[in-house]
Order: sequence, then structure tokens, then C-alpha cells
Amino acid sequence: MSSDPWGRVDEQGTVYVRTAEGERVVGSWQAGSPEEALAYFERKYEGLSAEIGLLEHRVRKTDLAAKDAQTALDHLREQVTEAHAVGDLAALVGRLDTLAGEIESRQVARKEARAKAAEETRTAKEALVTEAEQLAESTQWREAGDRLRALVDTWKGLPRLDRKSDDELWHRFSHARSVFSKHRKAHFAQLDAERDRARAVKEQLVTEAEALSDSTDWGDTAARYRDLMAQWKAAGRAQRDAEDELWARFRGAQDVFFQARAAIFTERDAEHAENQKLKEALLVEAEAILPITDLKAAKAALREVNERWEAIGHVPRDARPKLDGRLNTVERAVREAEEAEWQRSNPEAKARAAGMTGLLQGAVDKLKADLDKARAAGNEAKAKKLEGELAGRQALLDQALKSLQEFSG
Repeated sequence: MSSDPWGRVDEQGTVYVRTAEGERVVGSWQAGSPEEALAYFERKYEGLSAEIGLLEHRVRKTDLAAKDAQTALDHLREQVTEAHAVGDLAALVGRLDTLAGEIESRQVARKEARAKAAEETRTAKEALVTEAEQLAESTQWREAGDRLRALVDTWKGLPRLDRKSDDELWHRFSHARSVFSKHRKAHFAQLDAERDRARAVKEQLVTEAEALSDSTDWGDTAARYRDLMAQWKAAGRAQRDAEDELWARFRGAQDVFFQARAAIFTERDAEHAENQKLKEALLVEAEAILPITDLKAAKAALREVNERWEAIGHVPRDARPKLDGRLNTVERAVREAEEAEWQRSNPEAKARAAGMTGLLQGAVDKLKADLDKARAAGNEAKAKKLEGELAGRQALLDQALKSLQEFSG
């Protein structure tokens, strides 16, 4: 008979393994010496130990799924329980018990990570829905429309939640966009109707202006043209193409009349020449407004110039374009300065820019954290994907920060 600390072979060649519960038959050996029998069954033990070692490595060093790890563990536990091998089987069971705890811990950790990611996604989507619902009532059609399109892109970049939650949030999000689109459509339909009405009114004004263009009743006709101009301004704007065409005809009719009147009243040429000198002097004052350093003062000065300009009266026809062009240059500069000031101080646009910057900063921070985790886990495929997403979000963030700085300038 031959034996070692974990097993023995009796005279009949029966091989036993020693366990805490006592000896258990694991096989028989008739082909050689008892030492060879023990060595054979010890090698089977080493094989089981190696398989457990391989599973330990996969659990601890790779991203083996918990379900697959548990299946492998159950299979090895069954093999160890019924093992035809000689060795410290209790030690193998202990190693499997340790692995079972590690697998369970990994399952818990992954479940918690999934729950956290889902909660972050839910929070992000709820924020998008809230903002979309606020934008649904906006009348800043271009800005709100652009922002809603940006929100859709952000939504598409987020993971899906469970079907019920995702569908509910998307329904609210989609409804908000529909409400905005409905309001915008109604607004522009109303605007088109108003422009159509303005066009009809201006067509009547043009017809009358053209009918008066050959009048020689200088005083009354000139007064009527002033009335027609007041009605023109009160009528509102038509569509751009129609507005330009009608205005050209309206002004053309006036020009025909006033040019004819000017030809008749040649004795007024001297007065017109003097008016030209006065307007040229006034233009020197007007051009002194530039460059604009105080918008309020510049507007006040321009109003005074315009009032005095209108009070001066007519100038020679050939001098008018150049004089008007110089004054228009000053007026355009004041309008542009006023528009720039409004854009710079617009609190709604600034708030939207700040909100967008905050959302993008959060997205960039999250992507950086996810990228660090992927690299730490050795998941190169995921890291490469995250790098691409991070580059795109960082570019958007840089642009948003630049826009926000412009509001603060």
C-alpha cells in the first residue's frame, strides 16, 4: 500500500482521497505501481487547480461577463465536488468560494454603475425636456429654433433609458417641439397676411401717386404726396420683392412730379443752391458724430441733424444723391452701433449661451471621466470611441465659450 498526505492506494489498487468528511474512492489502478497511481490522480488534481487558476485570472484581469464567470464557476465546482483526483480538494473549494464572492461583488458593482449611468442619462434628458418645454413658448423664432435643433442633437448622443421612461420623456420633448413649430407657423402665417394687406394698401397708394405725377397743382399735389407718404409708412411692410418694386414706383411717381415742379420753378434754383450749402455744412456736423463713442449722444445728435436736414428743404437734383449718401453713411453707422449694443446686452441670448456652455461642459467632463475609466480598464476600443466623442464635444464647448465671451465683451 502507498499513501501521501491527501490520498492512498490499498493492496487491491483502489485509490482514495482524504477529505474533511473522510476518505473517498476516486478510482482504481492496476497498470503500475501505487506511486504511479497516486502521481496520476495528483496530476488530475493539478489540472483542476490550473483550470481554477485560469478562471481566477479571467475574473480578476479581464472584463469577463459575470454570467459567463458564474457558469464556469458552477461547472468547476461540480468537477471539484465529484473529482477523481488526489489533493487538497478543500483548498480548491475555498478558492472557488472566494471567486464566487468576487463575482457577486462585480455583479453588484456593475449593477450600481448601470443604475448610476441610467440616472445620469435620465437627469440629462429631463433637463433637455425642461428646456424644450420652456422654448416651446418662445417668440425668438430663429434663436429658439436653432436651440431646439441643438437639443435634438444632444438627445441623440445620450444612451437610451428603459423603454417606458425613454418613450415618456421623448413624447414630452417631441410635443414641445411641435408646439413651438405650430406657434412659429401661425406667427409667420399672420405675418404673411399682414404683408399681403400692406401690399394691397401700397398698390392703391402707388396708383394714386402715379396718377398725380403729371399734376401742375404744385401746392395741393405736394401736400397730397406727403399724405400718401404718411399712409405708406403706416401701412407696414409687404414682402421684400413687392416692397422694393412698389417703393420704386412710388418714389418714381413723386420724383416725376417734383422734378417737373423744379423745372418750372427755376427761380428757386438759388434757394436750392443755398440749401445745398446748408446741408453740406450740416453734413460736417453729422460726420463729426463718427466714430461713435457715446451711442445715446450720437442718436440725439443725429435726430437733431435729421430735423434740421428736413427743415432746410430741397437742394439741386444732381447734388442730392451725394448729400443723401453721406448722411445715409452716418445713419447706417448709428443703426449698426445700436444693433451691436442690443446684441451685446441681450439677456436672453446671453442666458441661453451660458446654459449651453454649462451643458457642454458637463458632457465634456463626463466623457473625460469615462475615457479615463476605459483606459484604466484597458478597453482600447471604447477609449478610441470616447476620444472621438470628446473631440466633437470639446469643439462645441470651445465655440460656446467664445460666444459667451462675446456677450461679456
